[in-house]
Amino acid sequence: MKEQSIKLGLRPNLVQFALLAINNAFVGTMVGIERTVVPILGQRTFHLSSLAVLLAFIASFGLVKGPLNLVAGRLADRWGRKPILIAGWVFGLPVPLIIILAPSWTWIVIANLLLGANQGFAWSMTVTSKIDLVGPKQRGMALGINEFSGYIGVAVISTIAGYLASAYSPRPIPFIVSEIIAVIGLLTALIFIRETLPFTKLEMSTKASNEVTPSLGRVFTLVSFKNPTLFACSQAGLINKLSDTAIWGLVPIQMARGHFTVAQIGLISGIYAFTWGVLQLGSGIWSDHVGRKLPIASGQILNAIGIALVLVAHSLAMWVTVALLMGLGTALVYPVLLSAVGDASHPAWRGSALGVYRMWRDGGYAVGGVLLGLGADWLGIYRIFVILAVIVFLSGVTVTILMSETLRVADSKH
Repeated sequence: MKEQSIKLGLRPNLVQFALLAINNAFVGTMVGIERTVVPILGQRTFHLSSLAVLLAFIASFGLVKGPLNLVAGRLADRWGRKPILIAGWVFGLPVPLIIILAPSWTWIVIANLLLGANQGFAWSMTVTSKIDLVGPKQRGMALGINEFSGYIGVAVISTIAGYLASAYSPRPIPFIVSEIIAVIGLLTALIFIRETLPFTKLEMSTKASNEVTPSLGRVFTLVSFKNPTLFACSQAGLINKLSDTAIWGLVPIQMARGHFTVAQIGLISGIYAFTWGVLQLGSGIWSDHVGRKLPIASGQILNAIGIALVLVAHSLAMWVTVALLMGLGTALVYPVLLSAVGDASHPAWRGSALGVYRMWRDGGYAVGGVLLGLGADWLGIYRIFVILAVIVFLSGVTVTILMSETLRVADSKH
């Protein structure tokens, strides 16, 4: 693809943008089924009593997904986006089959290692490719649409999986659906989705910049702690995943202890993901006008309030309120953090910067899976939710203090 034959922006690249959105919806469904079914599978099929052991499947997911986000970004800057997307789907293909055949919980943990690779490669590339296509002016909208498509996939399949598991059993029907989706996702990536790296080269060619691409180590230090704004984004992403780990692993268990059905648990997971997914469309566009800092800080605080309300959630209506609040909070945070990191990164090393950020963000699954599981066994679920609410609130305060607005930086830097 020659640079003179391509243009930056949503309208001239609408077909490819739509294909990437659809593919990301398929990526979302892979993890959406697990959010409803696997915690119940652990208790009812494998009879796990320790929450630390049960949440090991989330920890294994984050342990792989976080570092592979970093690797995916760097490889994509060198080799292109499409090969990494395809590799992600190859890792995802065996996951449903392993869960269907699993004779022990160890197999489930192993399957989630592969699922982490699937999400780390495939979701990363749909994010990076959309940023490539639209250029800097529509970045917030692009990220909003990307996360919308992915989490609509999570929402729809969470609800369907809850119904299927309740009507039949946790295995195998929900995971047969997952396997079909994985095959479709791989074929879509192979046949229809094009390479977007030339768009990044075009963007760089239109900017008056002599910036040399830094080493991965240099990018790592900038995003992790040296740049206050990027540090604020990284810690907010990690803490947000701690709260998401609680929704994924602890809320289904807490609801099951309250004698809610698997279908009702799936409904709450679906409402949370649906609210998160739909409202991201607005939050991404909103951040293109008001900036990134306000949505991120306010979203973290709303998340903290939602977590605190878990303590008084004894009815389905109250659980719906929790899901709506946390979905709204995460919608304000999730795509806007990606936009902020994209704003503050030069096109030459943006893929690597997004990879480092997503490593820290999704590392929250590994940290959360271990700490929340051990903490729940030691202190009890209720105390863990109290501690988590305080941590998420303090994360929002950190953003308010340390983060500089990045929207105007994007206009001047690129």
